[in-house]
Amino acid sequence: EVRLVAFGGGSVQAGGSLRLSCAASGYADGTYSMGWFRQAPGKEREGVASFDSDGDMSYADSVKGRFTISKDHDKNILYLKMNSLKPEDSGMYYCAASTHDWVKAGSPPGSYNYWGQGTQVTVSS
Repeated sequence: EVRLVAFGGGSVQAGGSLRLSCAASGYADGTYSMGWFRQAPGKEREGVASFDSDGDMSYADSVKGRFTISKDHDKNILYLKMNSLKPEDSGMYYCAASTHDWVKAGSPPGSYNYWGQGTQVTVSS
């Protein structure tokens, strides 16, 4: 069983920063692909940033240069540092993990089989 607990969301003004965290337990470090996804009201869930077991990373074009995904392997915590936030970055952010070895960085949400509960990010203009 893989358990993911996401936290760190909040309300900020445009141009501000937030760091999301996702505490992971119940899986072997370095074996699974992990990522951050977001969903705005009325829209489909979309990939934000992810990495795979080969160490490759992928970012959505809309967040490149502003967001950084990282992981503390000792603590088993996944991070998403978000800078220069824009109102269009608002949404519920989810961390996810996949136990499928074919999942690569940038794979769609359906490739991931474990999800955290989500943390809300609201960016005001």
